[in-house]
Amino acid sequence: MNILRVDRLTANLRATLAPVIELSSGSANARIDPAAGGRVASFNVGGRDLIVDYRDGDGPMAWGSYPMVPWAGRVRHGRFRFDGEDFQLPITLDAHAIHGTGYLRAWDLVGPNEIRTEFGSDWPFGGHAVQRFTMAERSFTCELEVHAADRPMPAMLGWHPWFHKPDTLAFHATEMYPRDDEWMATAPTIVPPPPPWDDSFTGVDQPITLTWGATRLTISSTCDHWVVYTMPDHATCVEPQSGPADEFNMSAKVVEPGAPLIHSMTWSW
Repeated sequence: MNILRVDRLTANLRATLAPVIELSSGSANARIDPAAGGRVASFNVGGRDLIVDYRDGDGPMAWGSYPMVPWAGRVRHGRFRFDGEDFQLPITLDAHAIHGTGYLRAWDLVGPNEIRTEFGSDWPFGGHAVQRFTMAERSFTCELEVHAADRPMPAMLGWHPWFHKPDTLAFHATEMYPRDDEWMATAPTIVPPPPPWDDSFTGVDQPITLTWGATRLTISSTCDHWVVYTMPDHATCVEPQSGPADEFNMSAKVVEPGAPLIHSMTWSW
C-alpha cells in the first residue's frame, strides 16, 4: 500500500477508531496511537521527548515505536517456504518485504490499555496480534502476542523504536549476523565490528542504555535478538526481536493455534 495513502487513511480513521491511550507516572508519560499502527507515538521523561514523532519522520516506517508482526525486519525478496508450500509477501522496501503488516494497520481497543489487530490480506495465514501496555513508577512495558488462526504458521515479532539521537549508547553483543550485498542478514554469525550498524545481533548484554544529558533510559526484553541502527544523524533504533532478520529463510519459529508467540519490552529510567 502506498505510504502516503496509509497516512491519509490513518488520519481519517483516527476520529472514529480507538482513541489515543495516555499513560503517565511521575515525570514520564507515553501516548499510544492505535489508529497509527498501534505504536507508541510519543514518550517523554522529565520534559524531554525521547521518540521521533510524526513530524520528524517520513512515513509510517520512520517514527514512534511500532510493533513488527507477524515478522520483523526483512524477508528476502518477500519469499519463503513453509510446510512444503512457497509464499510471496508484498515487496515494501527495495526488493524485500519488511517489518510485517501490523504497523500499517489500525488496532482496536479490546481492554484496559490492550489493543488488537488482524494481520490482513497481505499475510496468507490469517491470525492476529495483541498488545498490552503498563506504566509503573519508573518503567514502561509493552507486551506483544502473535496468534495463529486455524493452522500453524511461521512467526516473528519485535519493536522498532526510533529514539532521538542519544549522547551515548551502551551496547555490547558477542555475535552479529553479517550483511550481504542485498543488505540481508546471513549466517554464520561473526564478532561484531565497531559501529555504525544496521545489523542483527545476539548474545546481547541487557539492559541496553541510552543517555541524553542527565536523562538515562535502559531497555530490556525477553527477546534474544536485537537490531541496532545507528546510521541516521537524527535517530538511533534499538529493536528487540524474537529472531534475526530473514528468520523465515533460516529456521522459522512456528506458532500453533492456541499457543501464541509472546514477548515483552521494558523501558526504565
